[in-house]
Amino acid sequence: MKNKLLLGTAAALVPCLTNAAGFQLNAQSATGLGRAFAGDAVMADSAAVVAKNSAAMAYIDQPMLSVGAVYIDSGIDVSNVSYTPMRGDTETLDEQSLDAGTLVPNLHYVHPIQGSKFTLGATVHSNFGTDVEFDESFAADEFGGKTALSSINVGFAVAYELSEKINLGAGLDVIYGEGEIHRKNLLDVDADGFGLGANVGATYQVNENNRFGITYRYSPDIEVEGDITKGGVPADKMNVPLPDTLEFSGWHQLNEQWAFHYSLQWVNWSEFDSLTSDSYDDSIKEYQWKDAGHVSVGGTYTMSKDVVLRAGYMYDISPTDELTSLSIPDVNRHWVTLGGTYHFTEDNSVDVGIGFIIGESQNIDESLTTIPGTSSNITADVSADAVLLGVQYQHRF
Repeated sequence: MKNKLLLGTAAALVPCLTNAAGFQLNAQSATGLGRAFAGDAVMADSAAVVAKNSAAMAYIDQPMLSVGAVYIDSGIDVSNVSYTPMRGDTETLDEQSLDAGTLVPNLHYVHPIQGSKFTLGATVHSNFGTDVEFDESFAADEFGGKTALSSINVGFAVAYELSEKINLGAGLDVIYGEGEIHRKNLLDVDADGFGLGANVGATYQVNENNRFGITYRYSPDIEVEGDITKGGVPADKMNVPLPDTLEFSGWHQLNEQWAFHYSLQWVNWSEFDSLTSDSYDDSIKEYQWKDAGHVSVGGTYTMSKDVVLRAGYMYDISPTDELTSLSIPDVNRHWVTLGGTYHFTEDNSVDVGIGFIIGESQNIDESLTTIPGTSSNITADVSADAVLLGVQYQHRF
């Protein structure tokens, strides 16, 4: 496909299994990982803030580069599988373990313009991605198969210090999206495309020890082109809707050593109702998700001028509603994370973070009608977990 080698990194930025609810990806920085991304819309403890809230870049007083990666070791267990084919009796299928590991890199740069109230920033990261593939021997191939959705985000942002208390920010995102879906004899999709997103944000500093931030990120519907065939009928294009997000964060320095921070994020997953194409009267795939989000809390402990420790907890809510799907199985998740920073010189530091994700159990009940009056059905129990390990290097110029 014509865009397969985009920036030479698109494939590397695609997770094998999403680590957040829906197919959202939380792997923008090791710093954020260490505190469960609590405070992301207001904390400027790394250049990765450009990927979260452009307004908070104004808190960075010298040029900063952040280069890192997060390794995701994730798995989904599918058990108690009961399958009723269109023709035949109900049967019990073997359990499925969908395990995978991948490295997700990120790159961020923030540059305050000396003698002005402006700060510029740039970022390369991924906000969305999932890749779920069942074994070819899985009998319910109309429900299993392969479903892969991925993205790479190249963003540019500016922050403006409106006053001593208020900062404003805005940015543009060039989003490359790719989709691959395979269902034996029913559906084949291998397509990619671009979209243009945007974000705005603001921060408010009550005093030097208390700050709040809010940011809104618009994600477009991406029209992908490529090889698309449904029921033997080809199409040239497919529409993949991506959700908008709204996040509010607070940060409070309790004393010289301890800080407390938190975030509330809303994700407009109801936008991801279906995959569609103008070539078909009906949808390619229905999801009908509901809006969801997460709440996270964290703490930062400054042990010395060289060592900073952090920890956090997140409750991540699944967007699946009455319509559940085996192709993107999703559950509510609990995150427990730890991390730290070591400054080996005044301008150079290394951040590490580790996160443990424990997923709740979810029941899947999905039906499919391909011939009028005839349908197949599958029920199963799904659980998910993951371990994330992040490392990043930061340099201040």
